[in-house]
Amino acid sequence: MTKLSRYISSVIAASILLVLMVLLGFYVIAAIIDETGDLQQQYDFAAALWFVIYSVPGFIFELLPFATLVGCLAGLGALANNSELVVMRSAGVSTGRVVWMVMRPALMIMVVGMLISEYVAPYSESIAQSERAIALRKSENVVSRQGLWHREGNQFMHFSVVQPNGILYGVTIYSFDDKRRLLNTLYAERAIYQRDHWLLEDVLESRLQEDRIDSGAIASKEWRTDLSPKLLNLLILDPAHLSISGLWQYSNYLAGQGLNNGPYRLAFWKKVLQPLSAVTLVLIAISFVFGPLREVTMGFRIFIGVLVGIVFKTAQDMLAPASMVYGFQPIYASLVPIMICLVIGFWFLRKAR
Repeated sequence: MTKLSRYISSVIAASILLVLMVLLGFYVIAAIIDETGDLQQQYDFAAALWFVIYSVPGFIFELLPFATLVGCLAGLGALANNSELVVMRSAGVSTGRVVWMVMRPALMIMVVGMLISEYVAPYSESIAQSERAIALRKSENVVSRQGLWHREGNQFMHFSVVQPNGILYGVTIYSFDDKRRLLNTLYAERAIYQRDHWLLEDVLESRLQEDRIDSGAIASKEWRTDLSPKLLNLLILDPAHLSISGLWQYSNYLAGQGLNNGPYRLAFWKKVLQPLSAVTLVLIAISFVFGPLREVTMGFRIFIGVLVGIVFKTAQDMLAPASMVYGFQPIYASLVPIMICLVIGFWFLRKAR
């Protein structure tokens, strides 16, 4: 790597990281304010703060494409304002080489972001959700507000708390026949995973007969289901916070159960295509600096970057539900805005030559 390449890479990387830190600060403050609405005796400010801290890895990956766009605009804008880009072009440095020198640090940062999203964010988010649910469950009426619903065949299940270590609290199971008639209900205070099955503890069970309801209580009972602790950990997280492998695994599980896996398949393609999104937005930033934004102020460049980022995200967010309503493949919801930005970026670069 030449001195020029190192210099450009350091400027771009520093700009992206600075923008990321600023955006992350805003996200953290907003998340803390949002969590204060749920403060109770057991879920105090310290617990809310830890919840937000555990959520930070997920925030980082979510913000990376936007931070990459604005950071590249700011970094290239600084070089343009100092006439350094003009000097490089006069010295015979091609536009293609400048594009690569800018892309390289952006791609390196994106790779780190992908690793965080795949190996750190799902684990930390799982801990955050579990600890929050346990704290809130100790308060009154929280079981009705919190918890998770899941369907497996003719059984509908509700879990008040799902812990990452394979322990469930407040397990309720409703079993129906093929005509959707309720057969029996079961409630267990706790469930512990043991090898290939769950052990339910402090069980209350009611069976509906033709003319009566038989109820009974037992200390423990085996419960066999396809739901493993790993799948349940995927269930408690929003699709946006799951790893790529987790999204693929859980979407296939839902499809096997005959359930809607659209949101998980959509999140899968969005994460897979996230690096391409970042590359596309970097290309937009470069084309703007060499093209229509060559002689404007830094503030205006950042404003345009924010505007483009908002439009890009809005387009993806609008196409996401449309893919499930109209039945087209979820990959297109993420790919169409990317392709449009690629065309715009190449068009501006072509005009700038």
